[in-house]
Amino acid sequence: MSIPPPNQPEHPAASAGSAAANLEHVRIATPENHEGDEPDRAPRTRAERARARAKERAESGIGPTGRPLREIPEPPPLERHGPAKVLAMCNQKGGVGKTTSTINLGAALAECGRRVLLVDFDPQGALSVGLGIQPHELDQTVYNVIMERSVQIGDVLRKTRVDGVDLLPSNIDLSAAEVQLVAEVGREHTLLRVLRPVMNDYDYVLVDCQPSLGLLTVNALTAADGVIIPLECEFFSLRGVALLIDTIEKVQERLNPKLDITGILATMYDPRTLHSKEVMARVVEAFGDTVFDTVINRTVRFPETTVAGEPITTWAPKSAGATAYRALAREVIAR
Repeated sequence: MSIPPPNQPEHPAASAGSAAANLEHVRIATPENHEGDEPDRAPRTRAERARARAKERAESGIGPTGRPLREIPEPPPLERHGPAKVLAMCNQKGGVGKTTSTINLGAALAECGRRVLLVDFDPQGALSVGLGIQPHELDQTVYNVIMERSVQIGDVLRKTRVDGVDLLPSNIDLSAAEVQLVAEVGREHTLLRVLRPVMNDYDYVLVDCQPSLGLLTVNALTAADGVIIPLECEFFSLRGVALLIDTIEKVQERLNPKLDITGILATMYDPRTLHSKEVMARVVEAFGDTVFDTVINRTVRFPETTVAGEPITTWAPKSAGATAYRALAREVIAR
């Protein structure tokens, strides 16, 4: 049994814009109303109070989004792999958890028996660094596959430390592609052309987009079946989402009719603050069931994994972050 597809607003850009406008009602928590600073009759620490609240929510069946948790079935085993579903991890705002989510969702999907290709489509090469690869030491990257017909994707693919997860790496050379592709015929379909030869080798291709809405991002959206939008639970995050939704709709109309929003992923959520809860409420108000039940909380574990060069599912397999991305993988498979 799979969960029904999320009910998206008829005009998601308008809904996002409306929610962004409503952000003026979001309160910034002060020492007077910060839940974590309220005097507590019971002599408990802040962490103990947070665990108690999480336990209460779990017992009531209400998730961090404020909605009842949907039942997500265990992913069925696969008899064969492919063709791959391409998901673009996209948000023009930087620092919202795109790269972290790409790495950890890919690793969690691999734990579910899926073969995954991660595509570093950001000239900063953060995805490659997060998997223990130094971009400046690479002789060939996704840039060479895109711009040089003599280079095939198989020449550049690299195995990672995670079984079932491969990487198409990137470095600063990719920044030149934005300019060079302008003169190319069918420039928006370049990434799709590159991926076609290996589509039957994988179950999921996750594309880590750069924080902009330029030609590289349009290429990722043109190649994708769906978009996952990581959305930081902070004041300014919703304000740029309307522009992103508008870009997605234009790609749907002109380049890729099958493109859809797979889900909105709330990241960097702090359940102790009133501000995070207010922003979460606006996100759910704008996007409804499109918002994943899984919410990624703030934790010091994620910066540690970047230094270690491996996903949180192997670095801290019993941590709350690893549990969250495993739950997200189940949701993605179910959708």
